[in-house]
Order: sequence, then structure tokens, then C-alpha cells
Amino acid sequence: MKRWLPLFVMALFIVLGAACSISPNLISSLQSAISPTAVQTATTAIPIQVNPGNLVGDQDLAALYAKVNPGVVSIVITTANGAASGSGFVYDKEGHILTNYHVVEGAEQLEVDFPDGTKVFGDVIANDLDSDLAVVKVDVSPDKLVPLTLGDSSQLRVGDLVVAIGNPFRLNSTMTLGIISAKGRVLDSIRTAEDSTPFTAGDIIQTDAAINPGNSGGPLLNLAGEVVGINRAIRTTGTTTEGDPVNSGIGFAVSINIVKKVVPSLIANGTYDYPYLGVSSSSYDLILPEWEALGFTQTYGAYLTGVTPGGPADQAGLRAGDQATSYPGLYAGGDLIQAVDGNPVYVYGDLVSYIMTNKSPGDTVVLTIIRNGSTKEVTLTLGKRP
Repeated sequence: MKRWLPLFVMALFIVLGAACSISPNLISSLQSAISPTAVQTATTAIPIQVNPGNLVGDQDLAALYAKVNPGVVSIVITTANGAASGSGFVYDKEGHILTNYHVVEGAEQLEVDFPDGTKVFGDVIANDLDSDLAVVKVDVSPDKLVPLTLGDSSQLRVGDLVVAIGNPFRLNSTMTLGIISAKGRVLDSIRTAEDSTPFTAGDIIQTDAAINPGNSGGPLLNLAGEVVGINRAIRTTGTTTEGDPVNSGIGFAVSINIVKKVVPSLIANGTYDYPYLGVSSSSYDLILPEWEALGFTQTYGAYLTGVTPGGPADQAGLRAGDQATSYPGLYAGGDLIQAVDGNPVYVYGDLVSYIMTNKSPGDTVVLTIIRNGSTKEVTLTLGKRP
């Protein structure tokens, strides 16, 4: 069996089409949830209190599982280094299966297993490394295909109950329950810029529904049985005795609204063009002394740590910090983005998520920035990720 190594790490500077630098202090083993078999004892979940309007009974969960599980598949691949498995789900009656790119990466042979025991070979017809998505095509009778309904991830609220269905540790058709822990997170993309630094994957959903190796590519669902995300990765510091990452309550899923923009283009054209701003910013919330070192009285927004030469932001005159402060690697003098098209930007993820879910190359955006103590608006035209 192939042992999968961590594919993702948290970065100090996450990039929207620009360079980033990684802080060793923030690398805490963000793992892709795909792995060969292993069995671990689950810990007892701490009871949670939820709004009565968000409650669901055992029978409701059972009905949801019965409705959705026929559309969830196991994906088994063979590579030059061995075999591994992940999850996926049926997208349409034409035989398109959605999963993560890292689930099918390097596959020399790909098998799709359905819950009713049907097993068929599949072909990868398109990949998207920016959001870690892949489309697999299978040739089976339409009655074997149960497409899942896609929801609207913009309607999710922190605290909403969600379920994940997939194949952790090759334990097929496993369902776990949790909540939406946060929205608008960012992760490194698998695809990198010319200087080998990663682009940014935005509009990422954080959940505490148990996601483990083998869950990658499977659906994250709301209580209506609608897919609201595709499970992608976990952040953990724990591993099994065989070295596989284990769930720590920090899971990440690609939002379904990103999927709904990307997948139709992947099926029709084989590619999808992401909007490109060309800036870098801190991926974590600055502390008060850092804001003071930068010279701001405001303590929220996306502070620009880098602007790609010749990119859309550079052409619009945006500035990155270039004046040394008492904090190593933190430079003053950059612009602070506080809104995009009138929508507040509290952290960098707000900016990335808005642009990725609402804009396309060639669209214009209006950024509200603070520069040298003054507020101004900058209009720029988004490019296409190189």
C-alpha cells in the first residue's frame, strides 16, 4: 500500500496569484485525507448544545443517509508506488464523478466502487489543481447513477449541522456528524506560480465532522441532503502507529459554490480560469502590537505584504509593505484593504472568497483601502491566473 504524505501546510503568507513565504511556526501538519487502510479507536465526542431549530433526530439522519449514500462512491487507484483510496460522488446521469485531484493524482488504473457492489474502471477527464478538484468518467447503466443535489454554500451558517459520507481507512459508506466551524478559510493550492510558491484556494469550509484518511473527495452535506462542500484536508498533529494522520476536529472542504463554477467548465473545456489579483497577505489575524508597528489604528482588513510586478494590483497602483518593523518579516507602508465592492474585508480570506465565488477574469472590482492614514477607492480589472 502506498503511504500518503502530507500535501498541505498552513502558510504564513497565502497568495492570490503571488508569492508567499512559509513560517515554520505555523506548519502543523495539514494533511490530505486520503490513505490506505488502518483502524483506529474513535474517541467519545463531547456533547454539544444547538439551537432547537437546528436539531435532527436519529430517524432524520437515517433517512438522509439512505437517500444520499447510493450516490457516494469509493475510488481506488493504482500508481507506480502502490495503491490508495479516497471518496467521490455522482455528479450527473452522464457518468461524471467528482473527487479531489490528490485522490487520483498519478493513477495508472482507477476503479470506482458503488455502494451496491458495482465496480467499474474510470478515466480522469479533467483536473483543477487550484481548488484540488477532479472529474472522473465512468461507463455504467444510468440506473446505477444517483446524482447528488448541490446546495448553496453561501447560505451556510457557523453552527449549522452537517454530515460527511465517505470511506475513511477503506471503511466504505461511513457517515459522520458535525457542524460548520468557520467559513471563508484559505489553503495553499497544489498549483504553484513560476517562483514555486503556491496560489490560493479560497472559500474553504471548516468543519468538525470527523474527516480521516480516505474521506478526501467525498461530500459534505447539509441536513437536506444537499452537497455543500467536497472534503479535502484535515489539520492535525496526530498520527496512527503506521503514520497516517488522524482527525483532530479541524477539517476543510472546498465550498460547493466554487465547485459549481469550476466543474461545468472542466467538463466542457477541460480547464477553468480563475480570477487573478496578484497580491500576498497574511493568512493569520495580526495581533495589536503588529498593527501598531504597521502604523494603523484600524485592526482588521487584508494588509498587503506583496504585490506581483505587472499584475492587476500593481497596474492599479496598489502597494505592499517595504519598511522594516520590529517584527521580522513584517514590513510597514503597505495598503490595507477593508472592503471589496462595498463588502467588508475583515481577513484576507474574505477578499479571496468574494473574488473566487463572484468574479471572473476581465471583471472589475472596487477596493476600499487605507493608505498613509487616508481612505480611498481603487478600481482594477482582474486578470487570469498565469
